[in-house]
Amino acid sequence: MLPRLTENKAEITDKLLEQAGHALLVLLHGKALPDVPGAAALKAALKRRNLKPDELAKSPLAAQLPGGTLVVAVMLKPDASTFETHEGLRKALALLNAEHPKSLALAVFGDAAFKARAAQAAAYVALVNGAPLPSRKSKPDTALKTIAVYGHKSADGLVRAQALADGNLLTRSLTVQGPDELTPGAYRRRIKALAKNYGWKVEEYPFDTLKKMGAGAFCAVAQGSPARDAAIVRIRYQGSRKGAGVRGQGLGKTVAFVGKGICFDTGGHNLKPAKYMQGMHEDMNGSAVVLGILAVASRLKLAVELDGWLALAENHISPAAYRQNEVVTALNGTTIEVVHTDAEGRMVLADTLALAAKTKPDLIADFATLTGSMHYALGSRMSGVFASSSTLAHQASRAATASGERIVVFPYPEDYDTSLDSTVADVRQCSMEGEADHILATRFLSRFVGDTPWLHMDLSGHSCKGGLGAVMSDANGFGVAWALALLDGLHDGH
Repeated sequence: MLPRLTENKAEITDKLLEQAGHALLVLLHGKALPDVPGAAALKAALKRRNLKPDELAKSPLAAQLPGGTLVVAVMLKPDASTFETHEGLRKALALLNAEHPKSLALAVFGDAAFKARAAQAAAYVALVNGAPLPSRKSKPDTALKTIAVYGHKSADGLVRAQALADGNLLTRSLTVQGPDELTPGAYRRRIKALAKNYGWKVEEYPFDTLKKMGAGAFCAVAQGSPARDAAIVRIRYQGSRKGAGVRGQGLGKTVAFVGKGICFDTGGHNLKPAKYMQGMHEDMNGSAVVLGILAVASRLKLAVELDGWLALAENHISPAAYRQNEVVTALNGTTIEVVHTDAEGRMVLADTLALAAKTKPDLIADFATLTGSMHYALGSRMSGVFASSSTLAHQASRAATASGERIVVFPYPEDYDTSLDSTVADVRQCSMEGEADHILATRFLSRFVGDTPWLHMDLSGHSCKGGLGAVMSDANGFGVAWALALLDGLHDGH
């Protein structure tokens, strides 16, 4: 549960600062430290460390007031990117969160425009890191209860920051749960509970139904599990036309968000070694991103129509598991030669994308922890995106800049298809050579979206040791804020 957030237009006073216990002062970048409450202690700390005030833009500074309050000051440059702003605030708040405070004061100083931007960003970073992730430790971390913002009071009550934090927290909370907690069956029950809470409509396509429908790519992966609990789940959010819309009057388009939901990935018969099987309970992160997006839309009451399509399964090794050299037929009739059983993500996505495309949405955007080659290309600080048009590529890039979730847009030209040529089927699942697998995976998936405008995000940045952007935990919920910014751009026509 998120901390309770309050706002006060008046600036914080010395008395309130002394009572706060833990406080963050967000200052406009400059060569001098402004005359703000707590300035004397901060100036003394700067002098002791032989630092100049403007260096607070690179490294936040902590000081303890005579009454015991821990104050952290950070400077933000007015032209800083969203990512840089979030990073600076995360590092500053980490100094305070290390003491597991129950309450936190955020004070912003500067002109009105700076205060509005700083308050929105600081509130989001504080909220998204204010609730501990699920844990079975005997002594779990203490949750932050309240956040008080001083120096800015918005007309909407910073609802966007709260909604984004709520969606991000949901994504991360699902992602970190172990494979014994979040099996496909347990996940489906959790989705139904979320649907009841948020007012979503849920439609399930269980294994037996998919088998009869001819979803051979999905079923090939799912058949290795002794528990026949795999399913493709469709969640529908239909915002009221009287809702807030995305920055205004409603999108006027239907967007289908598709997520890979492999709850545990052994690699199948091509078994992963222990080093690479560690953490494979997070292979369902793409589906959790989709749920986080729908949660944000619900919190903001957006006047949009969104479909979430989740491919929920496990990739097990068993006598029933699919094998190399098998040929399976996908839902859209494409025959696929199986090359590597650890390339299961593109298999379950193939049929899920085909199902989504049948509903004729205006846009499909999918999220998946799909390829190791994307991680080698970008590391864990950005994610890779593929777009079916240059217009969508520009929209994806603008959404990354606005949200602070950085991406690189990759090409996927047709001549790469020669690496997927098969002598026994329409297409090979992948190539054993392994080079450019992020591009080959995209070429493979493109066969299942038809003519629908399409974005594919390979989530190489879903987990970053030590945190990333606004988020302090390794699992960072990458994609939720990006998707909301994307919806903003679609509405604005950019």
